[in-house]
Amino acid sequence: MSRFLLAASTVALLSAPAFAQDPASDGAFVDEIITTGSPLNTSVDEALTGVSVLTGEELEQALAANIGETLKREPGVSSTFFGAGASRPIIRGQGGDRVRVLTNGVGSIDASSASPDHAVAIEPAQAERIEVVRGASVLRYGSSGAGGVVNIIDGRIPTELPEGGTDAALRLSGSTVDEGVAVAGSIDQAIGENIVVHFDAAWRESSDYDIPGFAETPAFRRLEALEEQEEHGDEDHDDDDHDEEDHDEDEEEAFGTLENSFVESQSFTGGISYIGDRGFLGVALNRFKSTYGLPGGHEHGHEEEEGEEHGDEDHDEEEEGEEEVFIDLESTRFDINAALNLSGAFERLQFAGGYADYSHIEFEGPGEVGTTYSNEGFEGRLELIQAERDGWQAAYGVQIRDRDFSAFGEEAFVPPTDTQQYAAFTFHEKDMGDWHLEGAARIEITDHENTTAGVSRNFTALSVSGGADFHVNDAVRIGGTLFRTERAPATEELFSNGPHLATNQFEVGDPTLGKETATGAEFAIRHRGEGSAVTLNIFYTNYSDYIFERETGEEEEDELPVFEFVAEDADFYGFELAGRFDMYNGPNWTVSTDGVLEFTRAKADENLPRIPPLAILVGLNARKGPLSMRSEIDWVNEQERNAPFELETNGYTLVNASVAYDLTEQVTVRVGVDNLFDEDARQHTSFLKDQVPLPGQNFKASLLARF
Repeated sequence: MSRFLLAASTVALLSAPAFAQDPASDGAFVDEIITTGSPLNTSVDEALTGVSVLTGEELEQALAANIGETLKREPGVSSTFFGAGASRPIIRGQGGDRVRVLTNGVGSIDASSASPDHAVAIEPAQAERIEVVRGASVLRYGSSGAGGVVNIIDGRIPTELPEGGTDAALRLSGSTVDEGVAVAGSIDQAIGENIVVHFDAAWRESSDYDIPGFAETPAFRRLEALEEQEEHGDEDHDDDDHDEEDHDEDEEEAFGTLENSFVESQSFTGGISYIGDRGFLGVALNRFKSTYGLPGGHEHGHEEEEGEEHGDEDHDEEEEGEEEVFIDLESTRFDINAALNLSGAFERLQFAGGYADYSHIEFEGPGEVGTTYSNEGFEGRLELIQAERDGWQAAYGVQIRDRDFSAFGEEAFVPPTDTQQYAAFTFHEKDMGDWHLEGAARIEITDHENTTAGVSRNFTALSVSGGADFHVNDAVRIGGTLFRTERAPATEELFSNGPHLATNQFEVGDPTLGKETATGAEFAIRHRGEGSAVTLNIFYTNYSDYIFERETGEEEEDELPVFEFVAEDADFYGFELAGRFDMYNGPNWTVSTDGVLEFTRAKADENLPRIPPLAILVGLNARKGPLSMRSEIDWVNEQERNAPFELETNGYTLVNASVAYDLTEQVTVRVGVDNLFDEDARQHTSFLKDQVPLPGQNFKASLLARF
């Protein structure tokens, strides 16, 4: 079956496919303008690196409780999936500090890049559009975007007057797999001729979600039993058998439901803008709160010892408490955005900035504070756009970032650190007949200070990229990009030294780490005909001193495996093939197919951990008047190229379907099902893949109204 799906999907992809589709256009392709990447706004069709845009109906179909799960079906994108509460995008095998998640062009200013159990402080249901730029040539946002950039645009700062004076939207949704309910709404109201007021709010609540079988994989349970047997020895064999029976009973209790996978969140935003003939100035204030469980049975070594001293009864009580580990997250954020149209040599001056006061508490049980994380920071970017001169456009910018991060408690694996970053960058584009040329450069100074140890590290990074695009004819474009980027190590990579129970690790940083240098290329070919489009992106990146966590095979005194941050030369390469094809366009029905085929390979001296396997997504769409339908097959191969101590991950095939009906031009109702056949699916990119499966069969419904 897997081979058949692979062959059929490849044929479908090669015969078709992938640009954004306007849901109101009855299958017509639209060339989206993207604002992420270069400050010189360009279209998806003209981009030299991989770009995806989610908006309208496609965004509505993809929406999930977090940004990682919302985007994981996009080309080259997977997720860290840490249960329903936390999931961050992974782009071409890169995650953490190498993928920047932005809100309206400014960093999320949270702690999500520090660990996969930390949620991104953004509500996806408020997004108007999401742009994903893949590849290391994104120099506008800093070296920490070396793997790519995700920009969530939610309209919290209006940039134009609403048509008719008012724009409003309301979304209601529910799901069966977790008894989930979500409500989101927004309104833009014009006051007079120049003022627009914005307000939005969102609330969601879901219980522990259903799973097809046991939470832990058979391989993981066998490994746990073997480790327990080695720990206690043959003389305790009888006791081990008894413990194994108890363990099986515990697993039976967890069968069918993933314990401690609940989510509760609220988001409120108020904004106001002045919009004039020459530009605009707007501000917004957002308050985001989320409480979510950390599934996976995180254990404390000292608690295990205490359990041994006081007997099995106490140990059972401790295990029950461990199931209640959860995070309480709060973020207050202020944003400012402005643009001024100029005349003469420069056409526009624009500014985007944000300040956030973020904190979260990891509770080890109700009222039991474990570790408290806080991150107070701001980011600002000023850009000057040059007017076009004989096909030449340019932009010049400066950026500043400040981060004051601290963690206190038993699991404070990263000491308090202050980070300042200053950068200057420039972008250039030149059109010469059928040729389109691009170039960019960035210089960046980063200062990290470990305030506890009084240790500081300073880095100066220089990054450059250049590319060209050739219009073979009206339907075909061929382009490529060469780049060399430098990235300063993150504070977690430098200064970590302590237990991190969420990922079951004792993390050890290396304060002597130097800059990470990436040299690579990306090739793109795009074919776009009448009713069809196909895009192929091929990438290769060679890293000098690539920084990653390596499991040493040793254990610390609290019985956690030791992971050390090391720097080794590494290679990343792969491709994304994506497309769409209109199969039938009649007077009543329109039928189309779309698909994505993606592959990433990453290797240093040995295979790198948590690299996504080969994956294929094939969809079939049909529309008749107000009725639209979609079915899709999401096939993911097994991952056998594993890092040392990493267990193999089985492949899976998910079948999803949805039906939408436009009750009026403003109101749409949608029903659907994810994982129709209730398959046990594990994401290899997740730290908890062997303990936390994806949700089982899920029937869902939503109602969207726009006024």
